[in-house]
Amino acid sequence: MQDGIDSRYAWLRLSVTLALMTIGATGMFVISVAMPAVQADFGIDRSSVSMPYTLLMIGFGIGGILMGRLADRFGVAVPVAIGAFGLGGGFIAAALSPGIVTFGIVHGILIGLLGTSATFSPLVADTSLWFERRRGLAVAICASGNYLGGAFWPPIVQHFIETVGWRQTYIGIGVMCLVTMLPLSLLLRRRPPGVVKTAPAGPGPTAGSPVATAVPSQVGKAGEPGQAWQAGQAGQAGQTGPLRPLGMSPAALQTLLCIAGVACCVAMAMPQVHIVAYCSDLGFGPARGAQMLALMLGFGVISRLASGWISDRIGGLRTLLLGSILQGLALLLFLPFDGLASLYVISALFGLFQGGIVPSYALIIRENFPPSQAGGRVAVVISSTLLGMALGGWMSGAVFDYTGSYHAAFINGVAWNLLNLTIAVLLLRRAMRLPGRGLPPVAVAA
Repeated sequence: MQDGIDSRYAWLRLSVTLALMTIGATGMFVISVAMPAVQADFGIDRSSVSMPYTLLMIGFGIGGILMGRLADRFGVAVPVAIGAFGLGGGFIAAALSPGIVTFGIVHGILIGLLGTSATFSPLVADTSLWFERRRGLAVAICASGNYLGGAFWPPIVQHFIETVGWRQTYIGIGVMCLVTMLPLSLLLRRRPPGVVKTAPAGPGPTAGSPVATAVPSQVGKAGEPGQAWQAGQAGQAGQTGPLRPLGMSPAALQTLLCIAGVACCVAMAMPQVHIVAYCSDLGFGPARGAQMLALMLGFGVISRLASGWISDRIGGLRTLLLGSILQGLALLLFLPFDGLASLYVISALFGLFQGGIVPSYALIIRENFPPSQAGGRVAVVISSTLLGMALGGWMSGAVFDYTGSYHAAFINGVAWNLLNLTIAVLLLRRAMRLPGRGLPPVAVAA
């Protein structure tokens, strides 16, 4: 089919989503670079200037759920268009803010809730519906836009902050978002083939229900990526029992994934949110920190692409476990090393190790739940990761204010990473006890 699953059109559409996610990443990463300048302008402490980021990520998380459901009902073009106005108006309004309170509210509602939220989880979920054989790689490419933006924007934003000021820089970004995102949103109006009806992201459908059978174009062999939920229908009592992914209720699995998402991203937030401020405190200057953030997120792109390739062969759960182990190791390296050269190396390693964690949640959802629930369920889990980023960004600043250094904040990140690792091991062990369910066989995709 020329414009169907795995078609040339699907790959063209993926390039549009990649561009949109790269542009939308401004919402997440501009505030990290602007933090020292905003703190000096408003005359506030580190935890206070971290609060707009926290509000942004909370809004991002809540908005992701709303935008995901909106995409399930009307298609992804609608939330993307809303996101264009949210980001454009949000950056301009933030530039005109008289104080930190208004600045924070604008970041939470306009930039987070109505803006950036439209350019992450809805696009990831939509991409997962357009691919079957290379779903892991396609989702990874889409999600790489977030890190591609993180690598691209910090040096540019830092340059303009130094030359024209943070307020003028914010206005320029707002205008750019409006004039680029609106035309791109029009290219995503076509709905995914085969998704003929939607279902709420609540308890799973019963085997043989319309939702479980209404997507013939996505049906494949049990064990293929995204088809474990179908295989899971077999083996339930007389093919009439409720869907029980990994042998647990849908709500239980979703809850564990949400907790894991919070935990991994509290750990992830420490370097991503505070590396610019950390470098300033060490005397290296914010420009060096912006370079390290760009390096970190640039290697994150490589990590996400590699993890997508790997996940097509080992599945989402194993990819989550691998990423959690590697992220924990990278965080530990920040504790004994704080020299300029070592921080560049560790920043690159951190980006290279942790980039595949967040996309793996989308793959786990697609491996264990019906396609018709993708938008809502992926949005909920991705939103939990954003809540983790929000909590971690604020918590790291609060720990710094309490202790006077970032050493304890890195230790806090390691502890949260251990929680994520524990959940990944638990889910993987449950999957391995249920032959033919939850885990695609190794090398399923040629």
